[in-house]
Amino acid sequence: MFFPVRTVRTGHWNLWRKFTMELFFISTILASAFIVPFVLKTLFPYLWLDLRYAGVLVRILVSYVANRRRRPPSFALERFLEQAAALSDKPFVKFGDETYTYADTDRESNKIANALRSQPGYEAGATAALFMGNEPRFLFTWLALAKLGSPVALLNYNIRSKSLLHCFNCCKAKVLVAAAELKEAVEDVLPSLMDQGVTVLLLVKSCDTPGIVSFSDKVEEAADTPLPRSIRSHVTFKSPAVYIYTSGTTGLPKAALVDQNRLLSALTVITAYGVKSEDVMYVNLPLYHTAGFLVGFLGCIETGSTLVLKRKFSASQFWDDCRKYNVTVVQYIGEVMRYLCCTPKRDNDKDHKVRLAIGNGVRAEVWKEFLSRFGNIHVFEFYASTEGNIGFLNYTGKIGAVGRVHFLHKRLFPYTLVKYDTERDEPVRDANGLCIETSKGKTGLLVSKITDITPFVGYAQNEEQTERKKLRNVLKKGDLYFNTGDLMRIDKDNFIYFQDRVGDTFRWKGENVATTEVSDILSMSDCLQEANVYGVQVPGHEGRAGMAAATLKNDARFDGSKLYDHVVSYLPSYARPRFIRLQSAVEVTATFKQMKVKLVNQGFDPENIQEPLYVLDDRAKSYVPLTAEVYRSILSGSVKL
Repeated sequence: MFFPVRTVRTGHWNLWRKFTMELFFISTILASAFIVPFVLKTLFPYLWLDLRYAGVLVRILVSYVANRRRRPPSFALERFLEQAAALSDKPFVKFGDETYTYADTDRESNKIANALRSQPGYEAGATAALFMGNEPRFLFTWLALAKLGSPVALLNYNIRSKSLLHCFNCCKAKVLVAAAELKEAVEDVLPSLMDQGVTVLLLVKSCDTPGIVSFSDKVEEAADTPLPRSIRSHVTFKSPAVYIYTSGTTGLPKAALVDQNRLLSALTVITAYGVKSEDVMYVNLPLYHTAGFLVGFLGCIETGSTLVLKRKFSASQFWDDCRKYNVTVVQYIGEVMRYLCCTPKRDNDKDHKVRLAIGNGVRAEVWKEFLSRFGNIHVFEFYASTEGNIGFLNYTGKIGAVGRVHFLHKRLFPYTLVKYDTERDEPVRDANGLCIETSKGKTGLLVSKITDITPFVGYAQNEEQTERKKLRNVLKKGDLYFNTGDLMRIDKDNFIYFQDRVGDTFRWKGENVATTEVSDILSMSDCLQEANVYGVQVPGHEGRAGMAAATLKNDARFDGSKLYDHVVSYLPSYARPRFIRLQSAVEVTATFKQMKVKLVNQGFDPENIQEPLYVLDDRAKSYVPLTAEVYRSILSGSVKL
C-alpha cells in the first residue's frame, strides 16, 4: 500500500535533481559569460584587437584579389573615375579659398591631358616629371598623366642643380612640368635638359626663356572632353605608376619605382586606417612624399573623402585651418607633432573636430603630450617605406609602438629581426654564414622576405643600389630578404618599436639624408678635403641633425662664409650639416669604411671635444664657432636649428 507513495516521492526527487542540475548548468553558463571575458582580458589583453585585425587583413586581401580580377584592369585612376561619377558634386580639394569638386577635378585633369596630347614633344605613355609644390594643379596634372598612361616622377621641389638633374635622369623622363615659382631652378639645368631633347613646360601663360614652353595658356584653351581608355590600354599591373625619391646609402636620391600593383595594394591597405567618406583630411606634407601622395591624395580618392591641401606645414595655422575647414583627419610625421606641442598654449586647443591622426615617427613622450593637450584623438601610427615590402599598423593604439607581431600578418608578410654589428655596418652571421635572429627585448635589423606577395621592385636605373638592399642566406641558404635599414625591437608583449636607422642615412626635419651625398658636396668645397657625415641627437628635436667630421685641404684655411654659400647652393635645407668638426684625419676601419659610431656618441658638446667645432648660422650666413654658450642655447631651444 506504500508503493505508490514511494513512487511519488521518487518522482519528486528526480524532478528536483533535474531542476537543480539545470539551474547549476545555467548558473555556470552565466558565470562563464562574465568570468571568461575577464580571464581572457587578463591573460590575453589584446586578443579581441588581434582577432579584429585578422578580420581587417582578410578584408584587405579579399579586396585586393577582387580588384586584380576586374576586367578591364582597374587601377588607381579607375577608382578616381568611379568616385567622380558617384560623388560628382562633392568637394574633393580645398585649397585656401578655392574648392574643386570631384567633377571639377575630373574636368581640370581632362583639360591638362588634352593640352599635353597637343603638345609637340610629348607622346601618350611617355614618362613625365612633376616639379611642383603642394597645389591643386599637382593633383590635376598627375591625374591627367595617368589618363594618358604616363608614369610620373615626383620631384622634390627643394633639390637643385646636380641633384635635380640626377633625379630627372633616373626615370628617363621626356617631359618636365614645373611650377612658375621654380623657373630659376629649371633654368639652372636647362642646358642639360635641352641637350637631351626634353620638353620643358612651365605653368605660366607666357615665357620668353628659349627652351621653356608656357603651358597654362595651352591648358586654358584645351577642351575638357574625357580621354578614351584606349590611350592607356598598354598599362598593366607591372607598369610603372610613379617614381618617388628616397635617400639611402647612395650619394644621390634614388628613384623608388612604384608600379601599378603596388599602388593598388596601397589603396586597399588605406581602408584599414579608419578614414570614411564623410571625413575631411588635412594634407600639409609634401605631395612628392609617399605620405602626402599615397596616404593623403590617393587615400582620399579611395575613401571618397575631402582633401584640404596646404602649401606647406605651419604650426601656428594648423588648428585654425582644422577649425576653418572642419577637418576630422590629419597627417603627421614625428616633427609635426612636436612642433604643434611647442606652440603657445591656447584656451581653444581642444576646440576642433579632429578624431584621427595618421602618420609615423612620433616619440612616446610627444605622443602623450599631444593627446593631453589637444584631446581625445586616435593616433594611428604605422611603419612603412616607399620601396620596402613590409609595413606595420599600430592597431592597438599602444603609445610608442609602430605595430604588433600578429600571426596572420607574419604569415602573409614574413619578416624577422637579426643581430646587427653597428661598427661593421652589417648583420652578424654564425659559423654557417646565416644571420642570427634576436631575442625579445633586443634590438635587431628588420628584414622582410621577398616573395611573390611581397616583392621588392627596386630603384630605377640603379641596379647596384637595388642589389644592395637585398640580403641573401638570412635564415637558410638561398633565401632572399629585403634589408629595411631600420633597427627595431620587439618587447615581451609582442609590440614592435622603431629604434634607429643604420648605415649611411639619418632623418632630419622629416626627410631622409644620405650621408655620402652630403660628404661628396662638402668635399667639393674650397677648404674641405674629406668629410665623414653622420647624424647627432639634439634634445627637443626629432631625428638627428647633420654633422660632419672633416679635414682641411693642404694649405687651406676654414672659411665659414664660403662653406655656407657652398652648401646652400648644392643642398636642400634639411640636408645641410648643422655642425662641422675639424680633424687632422678622418678615422676609418680596417676595410677603409668611415667610423661613425664613436663620433655619433661624442655628439657636438664643445666641453667634450677638443677639436674646432662650428655651427651653421643662417642669420650670419656662415659657419661660426660653436662655443659653450651657443651649445647651451641650442639645448635650451633659444637657438633654432
